[in-house]
Amino acid sequence: MSAIEIAQLAKKATTSLQSLPEEQRLMALESIAVALTHHKDEILAENKKDLLEAQKNQLSQAMIDRLTLTDKSIEALASMCRDVADQVQVVGTIVEEYTRPNGLVIQKQRIPLGVIGMIFESRPNVVVDGAALAIKSGNAIILKGGKEAFHSNRKLYEVIHGAIQRILPAGAVSLIETRDDVTELLKLHEYIDLMVPRGGSALIQYVREHATMPVVAHDKGLCHMYVHGDADSSIVVPIILNAKTQRPGVCNALESLLLNEEYPHNKEVIKALIEAGVEVRGCEKTQSLHQSVIPASSEDYDTEYLDKKISVKITKSLDEAITHIQQHSSHHTEAILAQDPAVIEKFLNSLDASALVVNASTRFNDGGELGLGAELGISTSKLHAYGPMGAKEMTTTRFLVKGNGQTR
Repeated sequence: MSAIEIAQLAKKATTSLQSLPEEQRLMALESIAVALTHHKDEILAENKKDLLEAQKNQLSQAMIDRLTLTDKSIEALASMCRDVADQVQVVGTIVEEYTRPNGLVIQKQRIPLGVIGMIFESRPNVVVDGAALAIKSGNAIILKGGKEAFHSNRKLYEVIHGAIQRILPAGAVSLIETRDDVTELLKLHEYIDLMVPRGGSALIQYVREHATMPVVAHDKGLCHMYVHGDADSSIVVPIILNAKTQRPGVCNALESLLLNEEYPHNKEVIKALIEAGVEVRGCEKTQSLHQSVIPASSEDYDTEYLDKKISVKITKSLDEAITHIQQHSSHHTEAILAQDPAVIEKFLNSLDASALVVNASTRFNDGGELGLGAELGISTSKLHAYGPMGAKEMTTTRFLVKGNGQTR
């Protein structure tokens, strides 16, 4: 089918998706979970084709990490479908109710957005995440993944399609595969209610420039962490290493570290990073802490490495750290390690990001970790959502007005 035919079918599907019983949505999610496990070997075989192509094309290790599926990750996707199913019902729920002086009963009801288009790079798991959340939230979704995951994306879609075709209306979940389809899709505002680009700055910019429908961008994560002078030394190194090295190729990994010059263990922090295989690029004061530190350029403080690299700056004060973050933030995740409540409060009140983290790793800015079951991505926009988008964030509300003969 052409892009417009896919969009038309998705729009048609929305008329029945909203009114489906919740039990039917849960049945579809369970069917996907079972199918993923049943077709695991086929999925891994297709993923291997993408990985071989990635190696042949000399893609970065971070990119290959994002592309890789394993037995464990497929089982995790199946579990995610069940976790999403277990979330409280969102479609059709009444979130507010009050009675006006004239006796009118006013209710606010949660409803789907309609048709969501999602364009993403690298990670084939997004096919399953997006489908599961769309089903739970009553939306139709049209997915477009990157060419580097072509075989994986197609197989995952085939598995999902087979699992839901007798449960949900045709067009509930669709896949497009070419750049021309994307160009066409961005014009179809009469059928598509929201476009969600998830990837690098070039993709985000392209979608913003060409989309004729609202866009919620899931942009880069240039995540900062500030270590104040009074930070608890027993948690500093473990948190920093987790944030930077546990999975460096993801958007909530730590990219830039700010150390207050009064923190007494700065040298140990830099040593721990280097011993963990992280390339440290730092200011002059950072360079004085270890001979392996590379001089940081101004570009380093604006770089999302997605790799075992980090920019470091020694600051004289909390204010200097806040100013630095304000200048370089991508509004994704910012963290502070400190004990003084006044310092923490000032940090939180001075910065704008989709998640602000206190005395914990930046890696917790994640839909699953925040209790959403999964995420469509982490929005760095403010309208319609800010931060991880779960099923609830993929809905809106409408008014129901109930009377008994009132006129105005």
